[in-house]
Order: sequence, then C-alpha cells, then structure tokens
Amino acid sequence: MSMSNRTNCIGLRPGSFIMETELFGRGRTFGAIFGSSPKSRSLRNRLKASDEDIENLIPSNKPSGTVLPYVSVACLGAFLFGYHLGVVNGALEYLAKDLGITQNAVLQGWIVSTVLAGATVGSFTGGALAEKFGRTRTFQLDAIPLAIGGFLCATAQGVKTMIIGRLLAGVGIGVASAIVPLYISEISPTEIRGALGSVNQLFICIGILTALLAGLPLAKNPIWWRTMFGISIVPSILLALGMTISPESPRWLFQQGKISEAEKAVKKLYGKERVALVMHDLTEASQSSSEPEAGWFDLFSSRYWKVVKVGATLFFLQQFAGINAVVYYSTSVFRSAGITSDVAASALVGASNVFGAVVASFLMDRQGRKSLLITSYSGMAASMLLLSLSFSWKVLAPYSGILAVLGTILYVLSFSLGAGPVPPLLLTEIFASRIRAKAISLSLGTHWICNFVIGLYFLSVVNNFGISSVYLGFSIVSVLAFFYIAGNVVETKGRSLEEIERALLPAT
Repeated sequence: MSMSNRTNCIGLRPGSFIMETELFGRGRTFGAIFGSSPKSRSLRNRLKASDEDIENLIPSNKPSGTVLPYVSVACLGAFLFGYHLGVVNGALEYLAKDLGITQNAVLQGWIVSTVLAGATVGSFTGGALAEKFGRTRTFQLDAIPLAIGGFLCATAQGVKTMIIGRLLAGVGIGVASAIVPLYISEISPTEIRGALGSVNQLFICIGILTALLAGLPLAKNPIWWRTMFGISIVPSILLALGMTISPESPRWLFQQGKISEAEKAVKKLYGKERVALVMHDLTEASQSSSEPEAGWFDLFSSRYWKVVKVGATLFFLQQFAGINAVVYYSTSVFRSAGITSDVAASALVGASNVFGAVVASFLMDRQGRKSLLITSYSGMAASMLLLSLSFSWKVLAPYSGILAVLGTILYVLSFSLGAGPVPPLLLTEIFASRIRAKAISLSLGTHWICNFVIGLYFLSVVNNFGISSVYLGFSIVSVLAFFYIAGNVVETKGRSLEEIERALLPAT
C-alpha cells in the first residue's frame, strides 16, 4: 500500500499505516494491535528462539493490507448513532402537526425519548451479541432495526407506529454505540489506535450535523420530515453490505479457535507479509491468558470492579456535566443574542462539535487520553461558569447574549476535545479481554440511562432552580470530573492492550 505522509482531512497520518523499519526499531510489532507488544519485545528470551527464527517472522517489505476502509464502514454505525439522535430536533414540530399531536407535549416527549430507552436496551445487548456472533455479523444484525426503524418513522400515519420506529432505531444505535469502538480498537494498530478510535466520535458529530442540515427544506416543505427519517435507511443498508466484505476481528476469531479464518483476516488487514508475525503474537497472548469469558457477575468482583467502575463513572460524569442539556437549551441561548433561526443555532453547535472532534482525532495519540480529558473538563467547567454568570450577574446584563453564545460554543468545543471522544475509546483499552464486551455494555448502559434521566427532568429542574443555578451545577460536576480523572484514570497512549491490562488488574 502506497500512501503519503501528509495529514489528511480528519487529522490522521496515512503514512503511519506503513509500519516498517521505525516500528520494529522501537521493539514494536503488529502484535501490538492485539495487546501483545511486550511479549514481542521479549520474544527471544521467552521462547529461546534463534536470531534467524525471529528475523524470519519480521517481513522486510511494506505491508500490502489496509485498515482504514474497514474503520470507515464501521463508522457508518457511528454516523447513524448521531443521525437518529439529531433528526427529531428539526422534524418534531412538523411531524407533530402531521400526526395531530401539536397540543400533546406528552406524546411528543415519548417520540423524542423512546430512542433513548431503546438505546439503553441495545447497549446492554450489543456486547453479548458481539461475543456470540462476532463483530461483523453483529453489525449486520444491527442494520435490521436501524433500517426498519427509519422506514417506520418515515411512513408513520399514527403516533404508535412512530414510537415503535423510534424504539427500534434506539435499539440499533445502542448496539452500535457498543460495537463500533470495540471493532475499531481490535483492528487498529497501537500507534494510531487513538486517532482511529476518535473517528467514532467524529462520525457521531457528522451524523448529528447531517440531521440538522437535512432539516433545511422543512420551512418550504412541511412533509419533508418523512424524507429526513427515510434518509437513514441508506447508510443502514450500506453498513450491512460493507460488513460482508469487512474482515472479522482476528482477536475474536482466534479466541473462537478459528485459526485459518484469523489468518485470512490478518492478511486482509495487514497483508500476507505480516501473517506469521501476528499469528505468533496471538498465540503468545493466548498462552498467557487462557481464562474463559467472564459472566455478568464477574464484573462486580473485587478483581474487575475497580476498572469497571471507572468506565461507568466516566459516562456518568459525561452526562451530568450537561452536554445534552446545553445542546437542548442552545436555541434559547442564541435567541437571546439575536440569532433567531433555530437551524442556524443548531448548525453552529453541530459545526463546533465536528471541529472539536477533528482536532481531537489529531491530538489523541500525541497528547494522550488522560491529558485530553483533563483539558476538556477544565474548559467545560470554565464555560459553564461563564454561562451561569451571564444569566445571573446584573453587571454582565448588557453583554449576556454574546457571553452566553460564547460560553455555549466554548463548552461544546471543550466537550468534543475529550469528554466526548475519549470515554468510548478508553473503555476498549482499559477492560481486560475476557470482560471487554460486557463491561462496555454496562458502561454504555450507564450512559443511556443518565441521558434518559436528564432529558426527562431537565426542564423541571430549570423551572424550579433557574438556568443559572443548573449551569453552575454542571460546572461543579466538571470540576469533580477533573479531580476524579486525575486520580483514577491511567494514560493509555502508546501502550498495548495487554500492557494496560497488566497495569490495571491485580495478579491472580
């Protein structure tokens, strides 16, 4: 594969896929993809192999495989995640008129929130499906509720059909939220795992922005909302078709004892030149970790609970730091500054989110995960404080509109730099292989439950305490997140999955 060393539009360095002399000179191999880099570095000592045997494993020419196309296919799931979350924002007013529920705020609320309930169910089942059927087959199964949900929403003639469609779409995005980062982490080289992992968040942001832009024709065409939901069917079908030609995770295949299929997947991902080396490292990893897959109750054992708690807490803090509340209230904030177009306000927030995600993908493997999280929550705390003061300090009243807009944009940018993209990536890195799928499901279940609770009670809390006090509360949560991350999260940049696992888990 011949690729230049220029940085592309999403901040990835294509040339870093060509891992040859420099990579092996640092003592790393493609086995680092599977968390066995330390084993590879001590290959000679532990296996007592001759220099000739080792050199025979290390190819001298450039790899002929490629990873990026399959990451892109997987990210269609992330795109649909964002699209289904964002599509109802612009469409709700028009579909409410069409379905005759303009005066029924309860039913409108159900249409909005049902997708979150479905996502909670999907997130808890996604990991188990991925372990049983494999990553690519689970993607194909996931395309079914995503496509059917979009179709039902687009053709709904009544509220019941619309809610069922939203529920199915929610199940689909819940499964996607679990398996997209899992699959990407298992096929990505260590050196660029952070950059490729953050592309997941970038595609979520692009999906949300696409949904907002798809609402532009609504003003002239009130029934356009049906087309908006129908658009989601196309990427759902492309996801299912794309996964028919995408390789299964070599790690999963090897764990299932499908050695020949694992070799074929390695050849497709990294080229035939790397098959012997990668398979050797997979064998090494399996010899040192032969434990069976963990059950759900194992997650709460003394051995694993500490690291599982970190994953769940990161998503708890992410949601209660106020991201969805800020996005929900952003339209009112922009109106106070004279920006009366809801679409323009939403697009500005969406564009800020995308821009921050692009920057994050560029910095993830340079600055590190923990560093980005700390920087992100620092910016979120300061932005929330600014928002709170802009609504409460009389001395700032003449500038309240512009300060509120500035605080909102800075908050969204800060969130998309770390608090948004890092937790999904970090989960796939900090969880041991035998608990990874279930632990990710548990953590993402926490995410969706918190999301649902905030959506349900946010307006009531604002009415009782005022928006200034609520924003101040979000600022305090961001400060608490800063200290929690500083004391409990380990840096995973440049470390193989197995190095991270050994650092986090006690010896048994």
